[in-house]
Amino acid sequence: MDIFLQQFQDIKWEQIVFTCTRILVVLFLAWLGMVILRKILRKLEQRLLTQSKTAGEPPSESEKRVETLIRLIRQAALIVLWVTTILILLKEIGVDVGPILASAGIVGLAVGFGAQNLVRDFIAGFFFILENQVRVGDVAIVNGTGGLVERVNFRTIVLRDLGGIVHIFPNGTVSTLSNLTNDWSAYVFDIGVAYKENTDKVIDVMSSVGSEMKQDEILGPFMLEEPEIFGVDKFDNSAVVIKGRIKTKPIRQWQVGREYLRRIKLAFDNAGIEIPFPHQTLYFGEASKPIEVALLEKLKGEKVVT
Repeated sequence: MDIFLQQFQDIKWEQIVFTCTRILVVLFLAWLGMVILRKILRKLEQRLLTQSKTAGEPPSESEKRVETLIRLIRQAALIVLWVTTILILLKEIGVDVGPILASAGIVGLAVGFGAQNLVRDFIAGFFFILENQVRVGDVAIVNGTGGLVERVNFRTIVLRDLGGIVHIFPNGTVSTLSNLTNDWSAYVFDIGVAYKENTDKVIDVMSSVGSEMKQDEILGPFMLEEPEIFGVDKFDNSAVVIKGRIKTKPIRQWQVGREYLRRIKLAFDNAGIEIPFPHQTLYFGEASKPIEVALLEKLKGEKVVT
């Protein structure tokens, strides 16, 4: 009994109270840090949503992108906060955290070497989403392969091409990324007409077709402006090529462009404008007769024999 009393009297109550107070202060600061972090992330989320709305991004896509970003930042910040808090608490109760930090550093180094490609993919994916370089529903060309973007993850980008084939690209391996439907799209066309045609008249017909399409109830809302006719672009083998462009809402360029070409063909037919096609001439040399003459002589010879 005396031994227990002696041990009880040897306890340094002041140090215990001081240590408990420090632990409570650390826990309070950790809780306060979580509250501040939530407020900062909430304001950041509202700001990103406002910027996306101003840029004209669809609300569903912007909410999904911002939610993914905020969740990733929250998880990373909470992990750092609680790991730091636990290490401080261990130190307060007398645990030497030096060996723990050294062991964690060695393990982290080993994992970093083994999973460096995975970490690279995650970092690249984070910036893809943060900078809004590509979204679900965009048409993009990734490393030379084009298709519709079906998923944008922190590790991969998933495309489906026109043939239905799914292409998966790790974000860290993406060297070239071309987004065909970011903010607005364009249909670039090259229309060839015969050399005998008046190019000014041709351009007037093309402009009138574009103006009619802009007033169309169905296709007009998809067009941001009337088609731009750049003019004569080059002299081809059998045609004078006129280049132009139609600016449309994202992913609507092919629908508008196909209809424009259909109407151009009808307008050219009505105006008598010739759309040339490749011609070939057969030549048998100076000693040979033209093929039409040779055929006629052959037919005449057969009639005489009969």
